[in-house]
Amino acid sequence: MAIDTRFLTKLGIKKFNNGTSTGLKSSNSKNYQPSPSPVDGHLIGAVSNTTPKEYDKVIRTAEAAYATWKMMPAPKRGEIVRQYGEALRRHKEPLGRLVSYEMGKSLQEGYGEVQEMIDICDFAVGLSRQLYGLTMHSERSQHRMYEQWHPLGIVGVISAFNFPVAVWSWNAMIALVCGDVVVWKPSEKTPLCGVACMNIFQEVLKANNLPEGIVSLINGDYRVGELLTQDTRVALISATGSTRMGKIVGAAVAARLGRSLLELGGNNAIIITPEADLKIVLTGAVFGAVGTAGQRCTTTRRLIIHQSIFDKVTRALVKAYKQIQIGNPLDPKNHMGPLIDIQAVYHYQKALEAIKNQGGKMLVQGGVLKGRKYGSGCYVLPCIAEVTNDLPIVQSETFAPILYVMSYRTLDEAIQMQNNVPQGLSSAIMTNNMREAEQFLSAAGSDCGIANVNIGTSGAEIGGAFGGEKETGGGRESGSDAWKAYMRRQTNTINWGKELPLAQGIKFNI
Repeated sequence: MAIDTRFLTKLGIKKFNNGTSTGLKSSNSKNYQPSPSPVDGHLIGAVSNTTPKEYDKVIRTAEAAYATWKMMPAPKRGEIVRQYGEALRRHKEPLGRLVSYEMGKSLQEGYGEVQEMIDICDFAVGLSRQLYGLTMHSERSQHRMYEQWHPLGIVGVISAFNFPVAVWSWNAMIALVCGDVVVWKPSEKTPLCGVACMNIFQEVLKANNLPEGIVSLINGDYRVGELLTQDTRVALISATGSTRMGKIVGAAVAARLGRSLLELGGNNAIIITPEADLKIVLTGAVFGAVGTAGQRCTTTRRLIIHQSIFDKVTRALVKAYKQIQIGNPLDPKNHMGPLIDIQAVYHYQKALEAIKNQGGKMLVQGGVLKGRKYGSGCYVLPCIAEVTNDLPIVQSETFAPILYVMSYRTLDEAIQMQNNVPQGLSSAIMTNNMREAEQFLSAAGSDCGIANVNIGTSGAEIGGAFGGEKETGGGRESGSDAWKAYMRRQTNTINWGKELPLAQGIKFNI
């Protein structure tokens, strides 16, 4: 099925005779990063990787822009973000289509990701008038004491391929209203999504006579990322990706006493109790496991099912999996598209081997799909394996549609199983029993950053802080008071009297 790529033109991405594409003048290097689509294997285009010299220019340009941007009142910064949100509304169709085609997620999910960008813009606009500090009572008479928040400076954002535009916007829109400027390194697997988002934002900046360095884009592999993480001029690094990557980034930033915000791997479970509504269970579990072809950090990877209903639930799951349509994600009838690339397929196959070697039992067989319809070689079957929680393969995260099912006897045991993995991002319980739900949400319950009742692990609203614990990194993005990560706190004390009393009643006479 040929893909009409005229939507790229609407995003300012132009194709040239040499087979490369561009849309943003950020690099003149002759080292191109190709971007083939996992949908059909066709080359969409390529972007020119940023050189160290060009990187330094980007940072110096960002520093100059910061001097202007930080002095704009926060509501005026919010107005720029509002205009970007309006531009995204106008470009939702072509940008959502690009997300689907370059990353491989379903078109519905591509549109949904752009909608997340719009939603975070709306949230950030309101936030721009609510960057509150506190007023405290001083122990000294005729003194006033309060705290305020100031921008950090340059915020570096390193995003992953699975959410090629939304996660950047979670960080960038909040950082921008806080007064920071943003330098973005998108995944080298989805660089054109980054170019498109930057083109749209640069139009907004140009219309408002603002410097282009308020938002910047750099392209390349981990070597370009290293320039960002090791740069003392970059106050905060927000990085999304694997735990392995996060440990490298965290160590590099900590070595220079910088700040990092890490959103790393997940190994998310749903506990299903005897009092669960099976219809809700099936919807939450199946979408959680196969949505984005299992390539979400919040993907449902484990179902912990009470032994009394284990057979009933697994039979229903097996039946539901037979109805999953796999194919071109731009076709609305398909539920699941491809994995991102051949390397991801390799890791999927290695995981299937490990399940077999470690004693797991396949309830729904996996495998790589062949044939003209699956010409990119990246389409795989979603599968279900009956396992125990302690298997090494279950303890690790495989970014693929592999669902592990296991049984439990008591809720205490189920919660222990849920928590007994290195990661701690998202979790859920399916129950209509209030006591079970409250136990799961208590301090003795889930140890994850996200804990849901009667919804799945996948999918988060921008109003809540997003992030997890343990090897997930501990960072928080998006809603609630996550904005504080992008600012520095300052405590202020003003003496409006005619004397200078010292704190703690200290006397110092001269």
